[in-house]
Amino acid sequence: MQWSKCLVKNNNHRSVSFGVVHSPFRMWYLCSVIDYRTIKNYQLKIKGASTVMYYLIILVLLFLAELFYFRIADKCNIIDKPNERSSHTRITLRGGGIIFYFGALAYFLSNEWEYPWFMLALTLITFISFVDDVRSTSQGFRLVFHFTAMALMFYQWDLFSLSWWWIIIALIVCTGIINAYNFMDGINGITGGYSLIILGALAYINSKIITFVEPDLIYTVLCSVFVFCFFNFRKKAKCFAGDVGSVSIAFILLFLIGRLIIKTEDFSWIILLSVYGVDSVLTIIHRLMLHENIGLPHRKHMYQLMANELKMPHVVVSLIYMVVQAIIIIGYIGCLNYGYIFLLGVILLLSFIYIWFMKKYFSLHQKV
Repeated sequence: MQWSKCLVKNNNHRSVSFGVVHSPFRMWYLCSVIDYRTIKNYQLKIKGASTVMYYLIILVLLFLAELFYFRIADKCNIIDKPNERSSHTRITLRGGGIIFYFGALAYFLSNEWEYPWFMLALTLITFISFVDDVRSTSQGFRLVFHFTAMALMFYQWDLFSLSWWWIIIALIVCTGIINAYNFMDGINGITGGYSLIILGALAYINSKIITFVEPDLIYTVLCSVFVFCFFNFRKKAKCFAGDVGSVSIAFILLFLIGRLIIKTEDFSWIILLSVYGVDSVLTIIHRLMLHENIGLPHRKHMYQLMANELKMPHVVVSLIYMVVQAIIIIGYIGCLNYGYIFLLGVILLLSFIYIWFMKKYFSLHQKV
């Protein structure tokens, strides 16, 4: 019998010691295990490197696509001219948020056409929003596209298997969220920055808490948001998101959050949009109290007063919204067993802050 020494792990795999192998079979078995683990670790390293390379390529392609769009927008005069309701003072390219659609499209084409009905819905709503950026369309015409897109998304969610009143509620909620996201897109950095926080939170939830969607979809869309922020999250923005950007990213986030809610059967995940939601709803109520037409543009959102009347830099205001939403999400994840109670507390707290702010500073807006 040959005696050989081989490096082996003990049963609990926590310590390593030298043992004596008493047979060629045992020696072969132990060395095979070691070889398997070595190969497995090597494969994981290769997979990790290829994943990083994939997202680097996606980033570069999206960056080039955005630059190409800038040339088209400049040539076709797709611009945003400042007016009395604007928070900017320079003529700026409009529609840079189309890159969000390209991010989702990149995922769709590289992942065996995953979520086809959602992608068709996103294409419809992106198309009509881009047309509206180039030349204004009627509200009724836009609603046809929006409702069709939402119906396709509901089908992807398998929502039509539920009672009809669930569909009515989903339609109202989704329409409200899309419009709120569009209304909130008024200063540099706020749409891109806020979306980064939500997508980052969704990526963490999908990875650590519960899997509700293919992770590559979140990461690829994140790449597109990073590209947009590079051009928009600055003092002098190179481009604005436009309706095509704010509506398309809102639709993507709706799809992701909707899948999360359906998977967990917990509507309190809507807290991911709580900062935008409270600002939008209370601003609508405020304008109704002032007997204004809520369908017309205005400058009465809390972020608009901060940027225009208080003269706070756009990037600073955007960072405030991002940080507040991030803190809320972290707190919520830490209190998952009390989701609805935490949601109610957040709504009440944000409402109190909004009312206090308006009582103190809205008079500045009235003087303008």
